[in-house]
Amino acid sequence: MPFRLYDSATQAVRDLDTVVPGQVSIYHCGLTVQSSPHVGHIRKEVVFDVLRRWLTRIGYQVTVVANVTDIDDKILTKSAELGVPWWAHAYKFERELHDAYAALGCLPPDYEPRATGHIPEMIELIKVLIDRGHAYPAADGSGDVYFDVRSWPDYGKLSRQKIDDMEPAEDSEPRGKKDPRDFALWKGHKPGEPETASWQTPWGRGRPGWHLECSAMAGKYLGDEFDIHGGGIDLRFPHHENELAQSTAAGRKFARYWMHNAWVTASGAKMSKSLGNGALVKQVTEQYPPRAVRFYLLAPHYRSAIEYADTSLAEATASLDRIDNFVDRARDVIGPVEPTLPDAFIEAMNDDLGTPGAIAVLYTAVREGNSAIESGDRQVVAARLGEVSGMLGVLGLAADDPVWQHQSGHDDALETVVDGLISELLKQREDARARKDYAASDGIRDSLIKLGVEISDTPQGPKWRLAR
Repeated sequence: MPFRLYDSATQAVRDLDTVVPGQVSIYHCGLTVQSSPHVGHIRKEVVFDVLRRWLTRIGYQVTVVANVTDIDDKILTKSAELGVPWWAHAYKFERELHDAYAALGCLPPDYEPRATGHIPEMIELIKVLIDRGHAYPAADGSGDVYFDVRSWPDYGKLSRQKIDDMEPAEDSEPRGKKDPRDFALWKGHKPGEPETASWQTPWGRGRPGWHLECSAMAGKYLGDEFDIHGGGIDLRFPHHENELAQSTAAGRKFARYWMHNAWVTASGAKMSKSLGNGALVKQVTEQYPPRAVRFYLLAPHYRSAIEYADTSLAEATASLDRIDNFVDRARDVIGPVEPTLPDAFIEAMNDDLGTPGAIAVLYTAVREGNSAIESGDRQVVAARLGEVSGMLGVLGLAADDPVWQHQSGHDDALETVVDGLISELLKQREDARARKDYAASDGIRDSLIKLGVEISDTPQGPKWRLAR
């Protein structure tokens, strides 16, 4: 079965047909770095990380570009309120975004362009749109430049809206527009704004409009036509609608597929900074294991909304514990095995990145593997261990992945010392049991348990691990 993806533009699940056979180019809209990222933001990063891992696993060469919007109205407003330079404010939260990527085991994009680094490309795109009759400088001399939505018959195609039914574009101070729905490509410099937050153009000093940035950066790094453009469902309109309009009006084919993930909600409302209901990534990952947070975000289908709840994160933590427990027990019986993937898992992932079905296959493999351990069927244990290892690897959840060990302060030298000390205690326990000194044996076991060490007696001898 070929990989199939739901395309928001056609509202249908379609076979993936890429611009270059064997290669997939992906652009997904990154964060506006105005404040700390919350779980709602990072769901998109996890979704596209799983997409990337899966496409790579089935043989594609994948290129991922995700931008950083490091200048906009909110960044200027918040930095002014705090009395810090706008660029320092943006960089602080850009670094927090990178920390959030790493905290949840997301591979970094192949490239992460900043809006402020692509002003020449934006100016060039505006010139093309003006020359083609799809954009105009504001008549009031403010320096604003707008896209003329009525000049482009396909405007509204992505979100399936008619122009006359649309709300006016959300510009902070709309100046010199022909139509209230026209959106800003370029924003003229305003009194009171930092001079450093503006660039000289043929229309005066100013800064880019939000929508223009992504068209310029996607085109520069992925070409006039690329495969998948994505982001949260809230970006479909107006952001992605505007990107599509300005890019195609400029003569570019732009994206073949549009992919949108649903929200993380809190009490039924979209998680957002403005509503004050955002669960910050850095706080949530202090309360729950980061792997469990990742598991919680990827287990539902990416097009389904997730209601944020502590109970759900606790359940995700418990589920991972059960999976890890099987992996540890199976390795004690079998040792390491080569990762494999069950056909049912492959079918689920190829069907629009069907993680719920894939997780169901994972649970089945764990259940069958545990039963095989109890019955002593080593062949089945080995088969299920290979499958579970393979599935966890694809989902970015393998406990022995270096990214998780690094996060927990993993130190090879320290581990060697601790393993040696505990192994010596376990040997003393075995010696005590051999001479039937059960009081001493139980005392050693109880001391280790108090220190958070779990002991399993296996046919190969006692094994230990830290309690989860």
